[in-house]
Amino acid sequence: MFAKFRSARFLLAVAGLALSCLGAVAPTTAAAQIPYLQMNAAEPKYAAIVIDANSGEVLYDKRADSPRYPASVTKVMTLYLAFEALSEGRLKPTDRVVISPRAAAQAPTKLGLPAGDSLTVDEAIRAMTVKSANDVAVAMAEKLAGSEARFAALMTLRGQELGMRNSRFVNASGLPDSRQISTARDLAILSRATMRDFPQYYSYFSVKGFTFRGNYIKGHNRLLDSMDGFDGLKTGYTNASGFNLAGSAVRDGRRLIAVVLGGSSTAWRDNNMEDLLLTGFEVLKRRARGDRTTIAANLYEDEPAGPIMRPSVEQGDGDQSSLKIVLTESPRAPAPVKVAPSFKAAQAKTPKGEWAVQVGAFKSKGLAKEQLSIVRGRFAKFVADAEGAVEGAAGGSFRAQFQGLTAEAARSACAAISAKRQPCMVLSPR
Repeated sequence: MFAKFRSARFLLAVAGLALSCLGAVAPTTAAAQIPYLQMNAAEPKYAAIVIDANSGEVLYDKRADSPRYPASVTKVMTLYLAFEALSEGRLKPTDRVVISPRAAAQAPTKLGLPAGDSLTVDEAIRAMTVKSANDVAVAMAEKLAGSEARFAALMTLRGQELGMRNSRFVNASGLPDSRQISTARDLAILSRATMRDFPQYYSYFSVKGFTFRGNYIKGHNRLLDSMDGFDGLKTGYTNASGFNLAGSAVRDGRRLIAVVLGGSSTAWRDNNMEDLLLTGFEVLKRRARGDRTTIAANLYEDEPAGPIMRPSVEQGDGDQSSLKIVLTESPRAPAPVKVAPSFKAAQAKTPKGEWAVQVGAFKSKGLAKEQLSIVRGRFAKFVADAEGAVEGAAGGSFRAQFQGLTAEAARSACAAISAKRQPCMVLSPR
C-alpha cells in the first residue's frame, strides 16, 4: 500500500513539477527563499557538520547552514531516488539504462559510452558511486523521470520532504551550475536518510572499484582504504565548490556522519574528515564516562587559508585538471619581526627558557609547519624569540610547538593566543 502511494506520488510530482521547470508555474515559497543568489563571496568556502547517525544529534557544525555548491555529492540524491525506485519495484537491478545523446555529451568524469549504448541499473549505480560518472547520472535521471529537468525538480521536492530546507537541484550530476546549492546540514540530512531508508543498498557506497566490460575502474574515495570503519559516502569537486566529501564511519557500534565542504585539496579534505570523525568518536566515549565535552573543544579548526592555488586532481565534476582553486580570502600579512638595531638592543632579548607552548596537533608535518607560520605571523610579539618545532607523537600526529620560552613568556603567549579562540597549551619542563 505504501509503495503504491509513493509510486503515485512520484508520477504526480513529475507531472506537476515538469511545468515549473518550464517556467509555467511560479516558484514555491520554499524554493523562493533558497539563498543561492545571496552567497557571500567574502566568506570562506569551508563548512562542516558532524551528526550522530542514530539520534540525529549535531555534535559539531561550522557554517552548516551557509549555501555551498554540492558538486558530485549531488549524486547521493540521484542515488536516493534510484534506491527508492528499486525498493518500490519500479526499477530492477537488471533493467537497462540507455545513454541518450544528451547524457553522452556530459563533461567528464564519465564512462564515455556512446549514445544508444546501455548498461544495467546495477552497473549504473556503481558507475555513479565509484567513478562519479556524469553521463550515467543524466541517463538514470532520464530513465526515472523522462528528462533531467523533471528529475531535478523531483530531487528538490524530495529534499524538502526530507528536511533539506536550503537545497535546490537543477541537474543530477553536480556539474557546475550557480543555481544548484545545498548546505552541510542538508547533505548530512540526505546522507542519514539514505542509510536509514535504504540500508539494503547502502553498501554501494563502500565499493572501492568495479569491473566494467573487462576494465577495472578504481574509485577515488581514499578514506575507504585508509580509515578503519569508514564506509562511504561521496566525494565531489568543482572549482567553485572546492573539495567536498560526505562521509560516515562506525566505531564501537556507533555511527557518525560528517560533511566537509570547500576543502583546499583532496588531502586536506580527507584529513579534516578523519579528524572530525575520530574526534567525534572520542567525544562519545568521554561522554559515556560522564565527561561534558564537545568536538569543537577537542579539535583544532585548521581552515583553508587563501589564496591557495593548486591543480585539481579530483574526479567527478568534469575534467578540470587545468583549473586552480582560488579561495576568496586574502592572505593575512605576517606581522613584521623587529630586527635589533644594535648589539646592545639584541642583548635585551628575553632569555631562553625551558618552557614551550603547543598550538595544535595535526595529521601531517606540513600542516603543523603551516600552523607555526600562521601563529608566528599573528602573535609575533609573543613568540618572536621562540624556536618553532614539530614534534612527532604516538598515533602518527604532529605537534606544533614554540620552544625555548621562559615560564612567564609561555603563559603570556598562550593567554594571547587563547584570547583569539585559538588552541594553545603551556608545556612545562619535563
